[in-house]
Amino acid sequence: MNKRIGTAACAALLGVLAGAAHAQQAGDNVVTLGWFHIMPQQSSTPMTTYVTPQPIDTPLRLPSSFTSSGTGLSTTNADTAGLIISHFFTDHIALTTVAGVPPTFQLKGRGAIVPPGPAGALGTENLDDPANEPIVKSVRQWSPAMMVQYYFNKASAKFRPFVGVGISYNFFTDIQLNPNFTTSTENNLGAVLAAGAAKPGPTSVSAKASPSWAPVFNAGASYNITKHWGVSASLTYIPLKTRSTVYVRAADGTLLGTTQAQLTADPLITYVAVSYTF
Repeated sequence: MNKRIGTAACAALLGVLAGAAHAQQAGDNVVTLGWFHIMPQQSSTPMTTYVTPQPIDTPLRLPSSFTSSGTGLSTTNADTAGLIISHFFTDHIALTTVAGVPPTFQLKGRGAIVPPGPAGALGTENLDDPANEPIVKSVRQWSPAMMVQYYFNKASAKFRPFVGVGISYNFFTDIQLNPNFTTSTENNLGAVLAAGAAKPGPTSVSAKASPSWAPVFNAGASYNITKHWGVSASLTYIPLKTRSTVYVRAADGTLLGTTQAQLTADPLITYVAVSYTF
């Protein structure tokens, strides 16, 4: 009798465990809350300065543009909280949206912006000066994304690897320039551009980064601890480029020139999270 009771209990337990093995299936929604670690795999073009057309009688006669060899930009790693929501249309295919707290980065410069000819002696901007670093103290990146993911293994499997592909829209806000870099640019490059345009008086400096669409490539795995709770981890790659521009204006607001460089960030993004299925 005891043996039969034990056998029945084992069978019941196996039935419970089989039910607990339920993972993602068609119609399910999965919400994950976790942590992104963003690691740019970066490169940069040299900085090119575009000069506003000058009066004919200006002695400096700056060219319409000049590129400063040896210059460039780089950015830092970042961490932030992330929220991912997936809806399973089939046992294997899910539509996933990615959001989170926009991370903040710093932007560093290298080299020197040197106007050609006599102007170079008057207004070189040294980006290697420690007081100028980082040239952008803080910039916030927004990268909402949407992906289609394919989950391997059966819907009842606890462990399910997945791959995904999608698209993201990337834009930047809250750009805070280093005050030392701003002052140095106003007093050096800004002064040369103002003299070239015959615009006396102090100059001002501002900056922005261009938005862009970029594809998203994703791979990872989920592990379901119970019917509702689980954990997941993934690695994402975004081939991301942005053009950073510094604007120099005269005291009356006239645009004197812009300095631009294209930063290819191409970040690798790791994500670890807790998931809830309903």
